Amino acid sequence: MATVTRRLIRCGWLVTGDDGLGTLKGADILVAGDAVEAVGQRLDLPHDELIDASDMIVMPGLINMHLHTFQAGFRAVGSEWLGPDYFRNFYGNAAVRFGPEDNYLGTLFGALNQLDQGVTTLADYSHNLRSLEQAERSVDALVDAGIRAVFIHGDGLREPAVPGAMPSRRLHPRERVEALMKSRFARPGLVTLALGIAGPHWADWEASLHNVRLARDLGLVASSHVTRSHANAVTPDGYDRLAAMSLLGPDHNLVHCNHLTADEVHRLLDAGCTITATTTNEFHDYPTDSVLRKVMDRGHQPSIGVDVEAMVAGDLWREMQTALLFARNEGLRAKRQDAMIPSRTALGWATTAGAKALMMDKAIGRLAPGLKADIVMLRAGDLNLFPVHDPVFSIVEQAHVGNVDTVMVGGEIRKRGGRLLFDEGQRRLEGERLAESAARLAAEAGWPLARSLGA
Repeated sequence: MATVTRRLIRCGWLVTGDDGLGTLKGADILVAGDAVEAVGQRLDLPHDELIDASDMIVMPGLINMHLHTFQAGFRAVGSEWLGPDYFRNFYGNAAVRFGPEDNYLGTLFGALNQLDQGVTTLADYSHNLRSLEQAERSVDALVDAGIRAVFIHGDGLREPAVPGAMPSRRLHPRERVEALMKSRFARPGLVTLALGIAGPHWADWEASLHNVRLARDLGLVASSHVTRSHANAVTPDGYDRLAAMSLLGPDHNLVHCNHLTADEVHRLLDAGCTITATTTNEFHDYPTDSVLRKVMDRGHQPSIGVDVEAMVAGDLWREMQTALLFARNEGLRAKRQDAMIPSRTALGWATTAGAKALMMDKAIGRLAPGLKADIVMLRAGDLNLFPVHDPVFSIVEQAHVGNVDTVMVGGEIRKRGGRLLFDEGQRRLEGERLAESAARLAAEAGWPLARSLGA
């Protein structure tokens, strides 16, 4: 059978996310290979396949900027946890017991879930890694899922942590990262590499400096957790010192930042950093207002992510809607004139802002000629969306994973007719292995998975 290389998509509504093209009704997209070749009305161009999306909203794929994907086997078990419970039960305990296959299974199912709901690019913050094999099997899972991903390599704890006494000398392992660059990342592909480093909030100055310099030396984007005020960090003035040394910039992504003052946030943005909010998990874990408003007040746009599926749903539609509502609410409480943040802005948090944070904005986040064909199609006739008056409102305020009919990554269809195109037999077998993995790890960690059932 001949390979389909040119697909013409006839759209009902087309939300390009591109400032020049805007939102169009009844437009067409021509996909050639892995990229968009043309966008316009009634395109009369050669094609191998015609996709009738005349009853759909066509949009750029979502970008989930922060997910600890390997945790998928523990979905919802921490629904009643608070922040200290997560560190005691999971990150500081169960996570250190994962082997390579445990990482593979969790990452596979986590990535498939993202793909199923219309996330075409996943920033997979894999921060429990203790060996090269464990890292490589995590990458294998992303490749097998068929999602575009940035594998954010994070060095894990070696043994269960003593509560309240996390190690501060967290030197990122150069040898393992360089080995990955020579193995899994020797050739271009859908999965690329970044570093998840311990920065000043979680590491002493020597480790923070080492980790940031390592990312710069290797030419990789770095991402770090910022979950405290600067005053309560391991190295309180660490980010200011890094900025003074010109070691912060667009290649450094900071996650959370919700405990920072406006001035502290603005200094990081002025240094060139990008900031990612995981609002739902932050309200669950680090209760205070989101950083979204502080970022916007400096003329920047935050990106958004999910974070920890053990405690919150791995659902970027819900995250986008929740983040927008809380940011609007914060503005209303402060009686700000700009309290009503536009829905289009929130869509940018889940698309273009993520692309910029990954330094991939020339390739993804929008639908325009020359960019990758990462495309999602929503059934506009579904009862929760029909009738569509403004497709952006429908996307941001009403849509959910159940509306996702088709997902395309780099021109390849990964979901069609509402069904993920992943072998069902393999999915069942690997699902059995994932359930066994989670049960074993929880038992080794000394806590039950089904507390609500009295197990």
